[in-house]
Amino acid sequence: MKEKQFSCDLCGKGFSRKGNLAMHYRIHAGEKPFSCSVCNKKFSQKSQLNVHNRIHTNDRPYSCDVCHKNFSQKSHLDAHFQIHTNEKPHSCNVCHKKFSCRANLNQHFQTHTNKKSFICDLCGKGFSRKESLTTHYRIHTDEKPFSCDVCNKDFSQKSLLNLHYRIHTNDKPFSCDVCQKKFSQKSHLNVHFRTHTNVKPYSCDVCHKDFSLRGNLNRHIRTHTGEKPYSCNVCHKYFSCRGDLKRHFQTHSNEKLFSCEVCGKKVSQRVNLKKHYRIHTNEKPYSCDICNKDFVHKSSLNRHFQTHGNEKYSL
Repeated sequence: MKEKQFSCDLCGKGFSRKGNLAMHYRIHAGEKPFSCSVCNKKFSQKSQLNVHNRIHTNDRPYSCDVCHKNFSQKSHLDAHFQIHTNEKPHSCNVCHKKFSCRANLNQHFQTHTNKKSFICDLCGKGFSRKESLTTHYRIHTDEKPFSCDVCNKDFSQKSLLNLHYRIHTNDKPFSCDVCQKKFSQKSHLNVHFRTHTNVKPYSCDVCHKDFSLRGNLNRHIRTHTGEKPYSCNVCHKYFSCRGDLKRHFQTHSNEKLFSCEVCGKKVSQRVNLKKHYRIHTNEKPYSCDICNKDFVHKSSLNRHFQTHGNEKYSL
């Protein structure tokens, strides 16, 4: 391995060649001298432009020998191939746990040490590894040097790009043992598994209601505090959650993006299209516990339920 004698004086990353250090400096300077002739997106390195050009040519020269999926980059093929081999070549020398990629091992290793020798001079946060500090600095600089060659979305970490890439390849290597539903990320599987175990680890300090997701707890807490942090930039109405703001915002627009393939009716939200389809399929997923009558919409069930009066309390 060549000695990395050329070091970046901004982030400390080392390089074995002076030319590579010069290219690296473009990340900090924001310099992007290479431009795509098709969409005008700019890049700091010629190699990045070459990879990006495959979006327009649909060139995917790297093929999986097992399932024959094609990839535009060798690194994407290598990451994908570990799904088939279940290979975990990187082992923790403390607890011997194995990992499929070095980045995951590095993150895991921090659980064994509390020593944080590398301190961010902007916010004071400490890290046990220089690479972690370098990655952290991107929060302050908003640097996102890793770009998806399919949709051009940028990421601050290579690991985040690899996770994102599964959206395009439809790789879902994590499977639920109960219902066999598949997921692209282990964290998504863990959250899903709570639907089977009914585990709700997040509890409201005010009313003690429990939630399976921290985000749901945070939204619920706003019902107690009255906080409405999301504001409509048209009429300045405030909302407690982003979803309500998005639904409200469509009242200012007549745009209807989702069209029914059966009758051609257009609606502004995908969820409304799904509800509309029940008219054609005769699906009635909401059932009355008292008389077993079925309904297309939950709101219809709620209105019907009032016809039983106090019956529900006498069951």
